[in-house]
Amino acid sequence: MIDLIVSQGRVADRAAWMIEGAARTAQALEHRYGLKGRYIGKPAPPADDDWTVSLPQARETLVGLGQAVTESIKGDNLTVMIANTCSASLATLPVVAREHPDAVVLYIDGHGDFNTPETTDTGYLGGMVLSGACGLWDSGHGAGLRTEQAILVGSRDIDEAERENIRTAGVRVIPPEEATAENILNAIGGSPVWIHIDWDVLDPGSVPADYTVPDGMLPKQIRAIFESVPPEQLLGVELAEFNAPADEESSETAVSIILDMVAPAFDAALAKG
Repeated sequence: MIDLIVSQGRVADRAAWMIEGAARTAQALEHRYGLKGRYIGKPAPPADDDWTVSLPQARETLVGLGQAVTESIKGDNLTVMIANTCSASLATLPVVAREHPDAVVLYIDGHGDFNTPETTDTGYLGGMVLSGACGLWDSGHGAGLRTEQAILVGSRDIDEAERENIRTAGVRVIPPEEATAENILNAIGGSPVWIHIDWDVLDPGSVPADYTVPDGMLPKQIRAIFESVPPEQLLGVELAEFNAPADEESSETAVSIILDMVAPAFDAALAKG
């Protein structure tokens, strides 16, 4: 079965429709698969603030998400978190590392999210998520993910100092053109897998995201990854950064594309029962 967890509190959101994007995605999954989501956090307006402000503001939501994922991942169900921003994963990736130290995290994102407070040029919390989970800085929500267990997939917009962090830490990077099902399977081997996706990993045009980057992956590549990862190895999935369009038709089209990409994992989990 599937545990559906939905982030609805502001976690460093800088765009107005990120929380709505998470809600719309979750509602579509509820409708298609007969699920009932666990909604965590209270919406708040976006702001262009520094991580020193957004991180403490998000504490209640992050603690709630961490607790929900902890409860879910201890069971046999597929854990699914629909998040407004990647920053929500500061609470969840440490849980994965603690409960399944041998798990590989496929961090599928157009960016590296491997800056630290010392290297960030923007002060954006979302740009420091994976590095925080790997313990390069203290978010207050745990760490423990070994860098050799983290794999950046589809990442291409990486700051110079961030790239040095990635190189020094030994995090693997699979660029968009090499993100084939075969390469992903070779990378994960027989390990348990946690998949994180920021929709800006896609080439702009199919799923609106807050920080789009050219020359990205295609939806069919994402679906191929979900088709290829053995269901018995898949621990959980995080889907983040859908910046929902204001008009209903465009939003429904984007959500339909999202659901098609992840369908193999959901169908397999429900078939497992």
